[in-house]
Amino acid sequence: MITSHDGMLLGHQAENHARRPPAALPQHRTADPAILYFGTPVVLISSVNEDGSYNLAPMSSAWWLGRHCMLGLAAVSQTPQNLIRTRECVLNLPSDTMVAGVNRLARTTGSDPVPEIKVRRGYRHVRDKFGLAGLTPIPSKAVAAPRVQECPVQLEARVESVHPLAEHDPRQRGRALAIDVRIVRVHLAGSILMDGDPDRIDPDKWRPLIMSFQQFYGLAPDRLHSSELAKIPESAYRL
Repeated sequence: MITSHDGMLLGHQAENHARRPPAALPQHRTADPAILYFGTPVVLISSVNEDGSYNLAPMSSAWWLGRHCMLGLAAVSQTPQNLIRTRECVLNLPSDTMVAGVNRLARTTGSDPVPEIKVRRGYRHVRDKFGLAGLTPIPSKAVAAPRVQECPVQLEARVESVHPLAEHDPRQRGRALAIDVRIVRVHLAGSILMDGDPDRIDPDKWRPLIMSFQQFYGLAPDRLHSSELAKIPESAYRL
């Protein structure tokens, strides 16, 4: 027999838990989605065209590791052609308040003529992407490509390597590239910096624009749970 107060409390909790019906588990089915954009931040890649004009392309197939970022891009697009030729770019990360300007760039391309695959998807050629989006190009410090003044995060980068994707898939072969870029200069808006630390982004202040299955989203205002990884000092990741 349980006689202690704590023991009685635990006993009641165990009894109540036993009476509760089990939580419904998700039921799965085999599917074949055309895209797998589960949710990543939007990136505006700025680069320099062959004639010296600027290109600005929205994308969200990007992930970071250390000071490197892997970019997934359609091989026929103007942006990868610029990156392969110039070996540099700027990764500008818009906040969720910039969604209207980013959306104006949708289904536009710097390629002229427009590649056939993009014609079928309703794309059109636009020479002045900055003007169309209502955004401001400003000089970078280490690369020729411009930064987007309105973006809270601006990452100047140089191309390290280019990798073809899906080489063993006859339907996809030659259509996509994975481009590894190295971040050489970081510019951050003061409004997203952690108080008292000019080298750290405060995740409670940074509100990225997220693309998930072709729709725009933002983050919830509060963190969901404390993170065990957050106990590691950020400086420990500096190589």
